[in-house]
Amino acid sequence: MTILDELLYTKEHEWVKIEGNIATVGITDFAQSELGDIVFIEIESVGNTLGEGEIFGTVEAVKTVSDLFMPIKGKVVEMNTNLNDNPELVNTDAYNEGWMIKIELEDDDATSKLLDANAYRKLIGI
Repeated sequence: MTILDELLYTKEHEWVKIEGNIATVGITDFAQSELGDIVFIEIESVGNTLGEGEIFGTVEAVKTVSDLFMPIKGKVVEMNTNLNDNPELVNTDAYNEGWMIKIELEDDDATSKLLDANAYRKLIGI
């Protein structure tokens, strides 16, 4: 189970990478392994400003369909269009090629509720 120390995490199993005022978001290695083979990702929130905890899309796996939740408030400025034809990138490279959206941050304190890598490890029991 890969958990990268340089990322932040949510209790809903999203990861967040902050670069300036842009946050890149995806689901964790733990989440993709629990979902199984991912076959479709739907993100229709590009251009929308959403609050923390609001749904920004869905991920469909062989076993289930799950909502994707905004880890922080902001404007969804980009989605990973490579996932349209290759949703399995989330399974094979969750933290790099499998990223889902980029968010323009609106609040300097937006990351205060996110978990660091050690807190996320405790959450999932490793």
